[in-house]
Amino acid sequence: MSQLITILNGPNLNLLGKREPEIYGHATLADVQADCSAVAQEFGLTCELKQSNIEGELVDMIHTCRETSAGIIINPAAYTHTSVAILDALNTFDGPVLEIHISNVHKREEFRHHSYVSKRADASIVGMGVEGYALCMRHMGSLLAK
Repeated sequence: MSQLITILNGPNLNLLGKREPEIYGHATLADVQADCSAVAQEFGLTCELKQSNIEGELVDMIHTCRETSAGIIINPAAYTHTSVAILDALNTFDGPVLEIHISNVHKREEFRHHSYVSKRADASIVGMGVEGYALCMRHMGSLLAK
């Protein structure tokens, strides 16, 4: 049985490919899912991609991962900078957690420079566009192969 990696996406990422393409590009979450699934197969993993605009739903998804997933890749979007609740939920998860941001948050507004999620993440990828998701999946495969 292959191990499941859950890819969680926060607010407004349902509009990926439509919203601010000069920052986020033209790829959609369906494109991200396809790219990550291809990389996951290389490592004998499976992945599922989920998205919510609601903080509490993301917390519930993380709680579910405790029973279903070997690892979490998370782009908490704006909740990165505000959500202690998401950090607390991630702290209950025993597997690897990788943080991804499509844009380089460190070159953006000052408030985006702080990440609560980074306090739990085993690694972070920022500013590599949607290609960062596949890089996260590759790193996840390496971590779980150890």
